Amino acid sequence: MSLSREQIAMRVAQEFSDGDYVNLGIGIPTLAANYVHRDIEVMLQSENGLLGMGPYPTEEQVDADMINAGKETVTASKGASIFSSAESFAMIRGGHVDLTVLGAFEVDVSGSIASWMIPGKLIKGMGGAMDLVAGARNIIVTMTHADKHGNSKLLDSCTLPLTGVNCINRIITDLAVIEVKDGAFHLKEKAPDVTVEEIKSKTAGKLIITENTPDMSF
Repeated sequence: MSLSREQIAMRVAQEFSDGDYVNLGIGIPTLAANYVHRDIEVMLQSENGLLGMGPYPTEEQVDADMINAGKETVTASKGASIFSSAESFAMIRGGHVDLTVLGAFEVDVSGSIASWMIPGKLIKGMGGAMDLVAGARNIIVTMTHADKHGNSKLLDSCTLPLTGVNCINRIITDLAVIEVKDGAFHLKEKAPDVTVEEIKSKTAGKLIITENTPDMSF
């Protein structure tokens, strides 16, 4: 059985290390703010100018002026800072983000990512994704393994306009955790009750499988 959005976010949060500065993209990545392990301290950055983003607010905590880059209301953690988006992008472009987590339409075996537009569809703009994939030290993609038509999003070569080239290290989908290296996808973990055969059938790019792939844990 494939993972829910919340379960993907829970697995993403396991990638955080104590002391990390982490940028969370719009969508599934932002959900990871709810699942940061209590034994570590990370500073979550939103590119609109918040460093120290906390979990989503309860009804009593909602402050309409406190939003993330996706226009969702958020909370601020202890020690948070609020500043201009120009300073936020200086932080990103200056290489001061340890990890960025973002969604994607496609990722290929070279670690290239297409995430900002589908030709013919209306878009509001490219946002900060291109800066993030160029400036962050480590980049993880979260997405469904296949689109709503069943077509794989993990390809030999991206077909959509690229956001970044040779920059993705790891992909966490509703089916698997995959490392991108040496021109191939390497299966590291699978969702519980998902078979390796299903993952193979939904991965268009070269996939390397080792014996006894472990299940994800949460």
